[in-house]
Amino acid sequence: MIAVTGANGQLGQKVINTLLKTQTPENIVALVRNPNNAIELKEKGVQVRKADYNQAETLTPALAGVDKVLLISGTEFGKRFEQHKAVIDAALSANVSLIAYTSILKSDTSPMLLNQEHKQTEAYLKAKEAPYVLLRNGWYTENYTDNLAAVLKMGAVAGAAKEGKLNTASRQDYAEAAAAVLIATDSQVGKTYELAGDDGFTLKEYAEEISTVTGTQIGFVDLDQDTFRSALVDAGLPEGLAAALADTEYYAASGWLQDDSKTLSALIGRPTTSLKASLISAYDNVR
Repeated sequence: MIAVTGANGQLGQKVINTLLKTQTPENIVALVRNPNNAIELKEKGVQVRKADYNQAETLTPALAGVDKVLLISGTEFGKRFEQHKAVIDAALSANVSLIAYTSILKSDTSPMLLNQEHKQTEAYLKAKEAPYVLLRNGWYTENYTDNLAAVLKMGAVAGAAKEGKLNTASRQDYAEAAAAVLIATDSQVGKTYELAGDDGFTLKEYAEEISTVTGTQIGFVDLDQDTFRSALVDAGLPEGLAAALADTEYYAASGWLQDDSKTLSALIGRPTTSLKASLISAYDNVR
Protein backbone atom coordinates (compact mmCIF):
# COMPACT_ATOMS: atom_id res chain seq x y z
CA MET A 1 0.00 0.00 0.00
CA ILE A 2 0.99 3.58 -0.64
CA ALA A 3 0.31 6.23 2.02
CA VAL A 4 0.19 9.99 1.45
CA THR A 5 0.47 12.38 4.38
CA GLY A 6 -1.38 15.69 4.35
CA ALA A 7 -3.86 14.06 1.97
CA ASN A 8 -6.46 16.78 2.48
CA GLY A 9 -3.99 19.42 1.32
CA GLN A 10 -3.72 20.86 -2.18
CA LEU A 11 -0.70 18.77 -3.17
CA GLY A 12 -1.83 15.64 -1.32
CA GLN A 13 -5.19 15.54 -3.08
CA LYS A 14 -3.54 15.88 -6.48
CA VAL A 15 -1.08 13.08 -5.68
CA ILE A 16 -3.89 10.74 -4.69
CA ASN A 17 -5.98 11.59 -7.76
CA THR A 18 -2.92 10.90 -9.91
CA LEU A 19 -2.26 7.57 -8.16
CA LEU A 20 -5.88 6.55 -8.73
CA LYS A 21 -5.20 6.51 -12.48
CA THR A 22 -2.97 3.45 -12.07
CA GLN A 23 -3.66 2.07 -8.58
CA THR A 24 -6.75 0.54 -7.04
CA PRO A 25 -8.32 2.72 -4.31
CA GLU A 26 -7.81 0.12 -1.60
CA ASN A 27 -4.07 0.27 -2.28
CA ILE A 28 -3.97 3.96 -1.34
CA VAL A 29 -3.99 5.28 2.22
CA ALA A 30 -4.88 8.92 2.81
CA LEU A 31 -3.32 10.15 6.04
CA VAL A 32 -5.23 13.15 7.37
CA ARG A 33 -5.50 15.17 10.56
CA ASN A 34 -9.30 15.02 10.53
CA PRO A 35 -10.94 12.08 8.70
CA ASN A 36 -14.27 13.92 8.81
CA ASN A 37 -12.84 16.35 6.26
CA ALA A 38 -11.93 13.58 3.83
CA ILE A 39 -15.40 12.56 2.66
CA GLU A 40 -14.51 12.82 -1.04
CA LEU A 41 -11.51 10.53 -0.59
CA LYS A 42 -13.66 7.99 1.23
CA GLU A 43 -16.22 8.11 -1.57
CA LYS A 44 -13.45 7.25 -4.04
CA GLY A 45 -12.70 4.10 -2.03
CA VAL A 46 -9.39 5.34 -0.66
CA GLN A 47 -8.49 4.23 2.85
CA VAL A 48 -8.64 7.25 5.15
CA ARG A 49 -6.70 7.11 8.42
CA LYS A 50 -6.13 9.69 11.12
CA ALA A 51 -2.51 10.82 11.25
CA ASP A 52 -1.73 14.07 13.03
CA TYR A 53 1.84 15.38 12.77
CA ASN A 54 1.45 16.78 16.29
CA GLN A 55 0.10 13.54 17.80
CA ALA A 56 2.83 10.92 17.41
CA GLU A 57 0.59 8.21 18.86
CA THR A 58 -1.63 8.44 15.74
CA LEU A 59 1.19 7.86 13.28
CA THR A 60 2.34 4.27 13.86
CA PRO A 61 -1.14 2.69 13.63
CA ALA A 62 -1.88 4.88 10.60
CA LEU A 63 1.08 3.35 8.77
CA ALA A 64 0.23 -0.29 9.56
CA GLY A 65 0.60 -2.42 6.43
CA VAL A 66 1.98 0.46 4.36
CA ASP A 67 4.83 -0.25 1.95
CA LYS A 68 5.64 3.25 0.69
CA VAL A 69 4.88 6.65 2.20
CA LEU A 70 4.95 10.13 0.73
CA LEU A 71 5.87 12.57 3.48
CA ILE A 72 4.57 15.93 2.34
CA SER A 73 6.35 18.60 4.34
CA GLY A 74 4.27 20.40 6.95
CA THR A 75 3.22 24.03 6.87
CA GLU A 76 3.75 25.02 10.52
CA PHE A 77 7.07 26.84 10.26
CA GLY A 78 9.21 26.25 13.33
CA LYS A 79 7.48 22.95 14.08
CA ARG A 80 8.07 21.13 10.85
CA PHE A 81 11.25 19.26 11.68
CA GLU A 82 9.79 17.69 14.83
CA GLN A 83 6.66 16.79 12.87
CA HIS A 84 8.65 15.22 10.05
CA LYS A 85 10.82 13.37 12.56
CA ALA A 86 7.71 11.83 14.15
CA VAL A 87 6.46 10.58 10.78
CA ILE A 88 9.86 9.18 9.84
CA ASP A 89 10.16 7.33 13.15
CA ALA A 90 6.68 5.85 12.69
CA ALA A 91 7.45 4.84 9.11
CA LEU A 92 10.64 3.08 10.22
CA SER A 93 8.70 1.29 12.95
CA ALA A 94 6.26 0.14 10.28
CA ASN A 95 9.19 -1.16 8.17
CA VAL A 96 8.18 0.73 5.05
CA SER A 97 10.32 0.15 1.98
CA LEU A 98 10.37 3.80 0.88
CA ILE A 99 9.94 7.25 2.39
CA ALA A 100 9.54 9.91 -0.31
CA TYR A 101 10.02 13.37 1.18
CA THR A 102 9.00 16.64 -0.46
CA SER A 103 11.98 18.89 0.23
CA ILE A 104 13.01 22.13 -1.49
CA LEU A 105 15.19 22.85 -4.51
CA LYS A 106 18.95 22.64 -3.79
CA SER A 107 18.30 21.88 -0.12
CA ASP A 108 21.85 20.70 0.54
CA THR A 109 23.23 24.18 -0.17
CA SER A 110 20.30 26.63 -0.22
CA PRO A 111 20.67 29.54 2.25
CA MET A 112 16.92 30.29 2.34
CA LEU A 113 15.09 30.42 5.68
CA LEU A 114 12.44 28.09 4.30
CA ASN A 115 15.14 25.48 3.74
CA GLN A 116 16.31 25.15 7.35
CA GLU A 117 13.78 22.53 8.42
CA HIS A 118 14.06 20.73 5.07
CA LYS A 119 17.80 20.46 5.57
CA GLN A 120 17.26 19.10 9.10
CA THR A 121 14.79 16.55 7.80
CA GLU A 122 17.10 15.37 5.05
CA ALA A 123 19.93 15.01 7.56
CA TYR A 124 17.68 12.98 9.87
CA LEU A 125 16.65 10.62 7.08
CA LYS A 126 20.31 10.00 6.32
CA ALA A 127 21.31 9.61 9.98
CA LYS A 128 18.58 7.01 10.51
CA GLU A 129 19.69 5.20 7.35
CA ALA A 130 16.08 5.36 6.19
CA PRO A 131 15.05 4.09 2.74
CA TYR A 132 14.45 7.60 1.46
CA VAL A 133 14.09 9.42 -1.84
CA LEU A 134 14.22 13.21 -1.95
CA LEU A 135 11.79 15.17 -4.10
CA ARG A 136 13.31 18.63 -4.00
CA ASN A 137 10.44 20.69 -5.28
CA GLY A 138 11.00 24.14 -6.68
CA TRP A 139 8.52 26.98 -6.28
CA TYR A 140 4.87 26.39 -7.15
CA THR A 141 3.54 28.58 -9.95
CA GLU A 142 0.41 28.93 -7.81
CA ASN A 143 2.48 30.82 -5.23
CA TYR A 144 2.12 33.67 -7.71
CA THR A 145 -1.02 32.94 -9.72
CA ASP A 146 -3.18 32.44 -6.62
CA ASN A 147 -2.69 36.17 -6.02
CA LEU A 148 -3.78 37.17 -9.53
CA ALA A 149 -6.93 38.98 -8.37
CA ALA A 150 -4.90 41.19 -6.04
CA VAL A 151 -2.34 41.90 -8.78
CA LEU A 152 -5.08 42.94 -11.20
CA LYS A 153 -6.62 45.19 -8.56
CA MET A 154 -3.27 46.83 -7.80
CA GLY A 155 -2.18 46.96 -11.43
CA ALA A 156 1.29 45.64 -10.68
CA VAL A 157 3.39 42.70 -9.56
CA ALA A 158 5.46 43.59 -6.50
CA GLY A 159 8.43 41.53 -5.40
CA ALA A 160 12.05 41.35 -4.36
CA ALA A 161 13.40 38.72 -6.77
CA LYS A 162 14.97 41.38 -9.03
CA GLU A 163 16.07 39.75 -12.30
CA GLY A 164 16.31 36.28 -10.80
CA LYS A 165 14.83 33.49 -12.90
CA LEU A 166 12.05 31.45 -11.30
CA ASN A 167 11.67 27.95 -12.73
CA THR A 168 8.25 27.31 -11.25
CA ALA A 169 5.92 24.40 -11.96
CA SER A 170 2.32 23.65 -11.12
CA ARG A 171 1.22 21.58 -8.15
CA GLN A 172 -0.11 19.04 -10.63
CA ASP A 173 3.36 18.72 -12.16
CA TYR A 174 4.90 18.03 -8.74
CA ALA A 175 2.05 15.66 -7.84
CA GLU A 176 2.66 13.60 -10.96
CA ALA A 177 6.37 13.45 -10.14
CA ALA A 178 5.65 12.16 -6.64
CA ALA A 179 3.23 9.56 -8.01
CA ALA A 180 5.78 8.44 -10.62
CA VAL A 181 8.39 7.84 -7.92
CA LEU A 182 5.93 6.01 -5.66
CA ILE A 183 4.84 3.56 -8.36
CA ALA A 184 8.26 3.12 -10.01
CA THR A 185 9.27 -0.52 -10.37
CA ASP A 186 12.98 0.22 -10.05
CA SER A 187 14.43 1.11 -6.65
CA GLN A 188 14.18 4.79 -5.74
CA VAL A 189 16.08 4.48 -2.46
CA GLY A 190 18.89 7.01 -2.15
CA LYS A 191 17.86 9.07 -5.17
CA THR A 192 17.54 12.86 -5.18
CA TYR A 193 15.42 14.69 -7.72
CA GLU A 194 15.91 18.44 -8.25
CA LEU A 195 12.49 19.37 -9.59
CA ALA A 196 11.58 22.61 -11.35
CA GLY A 197 9.73 23.96 -14.35
CA ASP A 198 11.19 23.72 -17.83
CA ASP A 199 11.14 27.46 -18.46
CA GLY A 200 12.04 30.21 -16.03
CA PHE A 201 10.78 33.77 -15.85
CA THR A 202 11.61 36.95 -13.97
CA LEU A 203 8.95 38.87 -12.07
CA LYS A 204 9.02 41.52 -14.79
CA GLU A 205 8.37 38.82 -17.39
CA TYR A 206 5.62 37.48 -15.16
CA ALA A 207 3.94 40.89 -15.16
CA GLU A 208 4.26 41.05 -18.94
CA GLU A 209 2.65 37.62 -19.30
CA ILE A 210 -0.25 38.71 -17.11
CA SER A 211 -0.71 41.72 -19.39
CA THR A 212 -0.82 39.45 -22.43
CA VAL A 213 -3.27 36.95 -20.94
CA THR A 214 -5.65 39.45 -19.33
CA GLY A 215 -5.40 42.39 -21.69
CA THR A 216 -4.72 44.60 -18.68
CA GLN A 217 -1.45 46.50 -18.47
CA ILE A 218 0.45 45.23 -15.44
CA GLY A 219 3.73 46.70 -14.26
CA PHE A 220 6.49 45.41 -12.00
CA VAL A 221 7.36 47.13 -8.72
CA ASP A 222 10.90 46.23 -7.70
CA LEU A 223 11.15 46.20 -3.88
CA ASP A 224 13.98 45.52 -1.47
CA GLN A 225 13.61 42.62 0.96
CA ASP A 226 12.49 44.63 3.99
CA THR A 227 9.95 46.67 2.06
CA PHE A 228 8.51 43.49 0.51
CA ARG A 229 8.28 41.86 3.95
CA SER A 230 6.41 44.88 5.29
CA ALA A 231 4.05 44.80 2.32
CA LEU A 232 3.26 41.15 2.98
CA VAL A 233 2.55 41.89 6.65
CA ASP A 234 0.29 44.78 5.61
CA ALA A 235 -1.52 42.32 3.34
CA GLY A 236 -2.32 40.15 6.36
CA LEU A 237 0.44 37.53 6.44
CA PRO A 238 1.94 36.54 9.80
CA GLU A 239 5.29 38.21 10.49
CA GLY A 240 7.25 34.94 10.41
CA LEU A 241 5.78 33.78 7.12
CA ALA A 242 6.20 37.22 5.56
CA ALA A 243 9.87 37.24 6.57
CA ALA A 244 10.40 33.77 5.11
CA LEU A 245 8.76 34.67 1.80
CA ALA A 246 10.70 37.92 1.51
CA ASP A 247 13.89 35.99 2.28
CA THR A 248 12.99 33.48 -0.45
CA GLU A 249 12.61 36.20 -3.05
CA TYR A 250 15.85 37.81 -1.91
CA TYR A 251 17.72 34.59 -2.65
CA ALA A 252 15.69 33.93 -5.79
CA ALA A 253 17.38 37.05 -7.14
CA SER A 254 20.64 35.10 -6.96
CA GLY A 255 19.26 32.04 -8.73
CA TRP A 256 18.27 29.77 -5.87
CA LEU A 257 14.90 29.00 -7.46
CA GLN A 258 16.37 28.52 -10.93
CA ASP A 259 17.00 25.07 -12.36
CA ASP A 260 16.95 24.23 -16.05
CA SER A 261 17.83 20.53 -15.76
CA LYS A 262 14.30 19.52 -16.88
CA THR A 263 14.42 16.63 -14.41
CA LEU A 264 10.76 17.22 -13.59
CA SER A 265 9.51 16.98 -17.15
CA ALA A 266 11.62 13.87 -17.71
CA LEU A 267 10.09 12.25 -14.63
CA ILE A 268 6.48 13.01 -15.57
CA GLY A 269 6.96 12.27 -19.26
CA ARG A 270 5.70 15.60 -20.59
CA PRO A 271 6.67 19.29 -20.56
CA THR A 272 5.88 21.08 -17.33
CA THR A 273 2.82 23.34 -17.28
CA SER A 274 3.66 26.67 -18.87
CA LEU A 275 3.27 29.97 -17.07
CA LYS A 276 0.76 31.05 -19.71
CA ALA A 277 -1.40 27.97 -19.17
CA SER A 278 -1.35 28.51 -15.41
CA LEU A 279 -2.29 32.16 -15.82
CA ILE A 280 -5.16 31.37 -18.19
CA SER A 281 -6.54 28.92 -15.63
CA ALA A 282 -6.13 31.41 -12.80
CA TYR A 283 -7.72 34.20 -14.83
CA ASP A 284 -10.73 32.02 -15.61
CA ASN A 285 -11.26 31.66 -11.86
CA VAL A 286 -11.16 35.38 -11.03
CA ARG A 287 -12.98 37.13 -13.86
